[in-house]
Amino acid sequence: MKDGRLRERISSDTRLHALRNLRQTSTLPYYRVMHTAVDPITVVEGDEKIMLGANNYLGLANHPAVLRGAHDAVNRFGGSATGSPLLNGTSELRLELEHEIAQWHQTEDAIVFPSGYQTNLGTIAGLVGVGDSIVVDTEAHASIQDGARLSGASVRTFRHNDLVSLRQQLMRISDRPGAALVVVDGLYSMRGDLAPVDEISNLCSEFAITLMIDEAHSVGVLGTHRTGAAELYGVEDRIDVRMGALSKGLGATGGFIAGTHELIDSLRLNARAFVFSTAAVPAALGAALAAIRIIRSDEGATLADQALRNARLLRTRLLDWGIDVGGTTALPSGDDVVAPNVPVVLGDEMRAIEVWRRIYDEGVFTALAVAPAVDVGQALLRMCVMATHTTQQIEDAARIIATAIIESRQGSIPNTNQFKESR
Repeated sequence: MKDGRLRERISSDTRLHALRNLRQTSTLPYYRVMHTAVDPITVVEGDEKIMLGANNYLGLANHPAVLRGAHDAVNRFGGSATGSPLLNGTSELRLELEHEIAQWHQTEDAIVFPSGYQTNLGTIAGLVGVGDSIVVDTEAHASIQDGARLSGASVRTFRHNDLVSLRQQLMRISDRPGAALVVVDGLYSMRGDLAPVDEISNLCSEFAITLMIDEAHSVGVLGTHRTGAAELYGVEDRIDVRMGALSKGLGATGGFIAGTHELIDSLRLNARAFVFSTAAVPAALGAALAAIRIIRSDEGATLADQALRNARLLRTRLLDWGIDVGGTTALPSGDDVVAPNVPVVLGDEMRAIEVWRRIYDEGVFTALAVAPAVDVGQALLRMCVMATHTTQQIEDAARIIATAIIESRQGSIPNTNQFKESR
């Protein structure tokens, strides 16, 4: 690099040095090489692992109909759209997918972005700007936070799922000029808990503020029609902007917004991440269309039910071993929902890495989240179940995970300064 100051900044990043040290000792939990498709058993760097690290909740990423949809789309439309929908035309397949999404969500229209991240970036920055206000949950996904910053609007946060804190922020912006937008996740992927969407919707209605729900991790899994947390709470018709991902439960790639014709047309004009980005590749469109048709069928209902059953089984077995597990939400009806992503907070980052490695060596692949994905000192393991996991695989994984955590409590914890110095 020509700029010595930038080079020095990079070379002095202590987290970069920590990453390299972990990689050299084969203890790095990230960027592991997958040799097969993401299935309940996945070959990772030459060894079979029970896969609990992927968001393939319904097991659709390798479903024959989804693969066939991708294959047919490539044969018909090629490997790439090679340009933006605005200037290079809109494929018939993308229009078909958007129509299917709108029907599924019972909205007037829908728009598909190349990725879930771009969906939030483009939508938030396309709806509000300088002089406007955005209020987001402190644990909102990075794409929501980045979209809020990119918009240029005034950004406020409220404590996670805290309605009193949200009300305070809404009162502070109620007299401000300009538009206002509240953005929350339907299902928080790290903690596995749901937003109280019904009460948040009530507050937004009280203050006449637009509400956007990110259903990336709940779409395909929750609700009678599997459209997400808003449907589970029975308030889907009261959500102004409904976002979903094609890359989690649907097993494809991309994201979408479902809403009114006016909203969608506005995004087609103002969402720069849509207007100035090459359209989603045909394979992803074909796979997503096939996946949605499965989800809307009896097979989809069965898969969603099985994914939630597997999550409950994993959570129950870990509790049986004495492991403190999150990932549950009490509904107003009194029922509780166990999300398909089951978290265990370990706290110290180096201890979490040590536990992750022990689990990995015993044949289970989990996701490990450290700051900034979670707060400093709140490192956690996130286990994502699939509908296609067998009971025995869940039982084996729970035993391996619990044993590693229990053993780590009895051992020494490595020094963590190399991670904390850079913060």
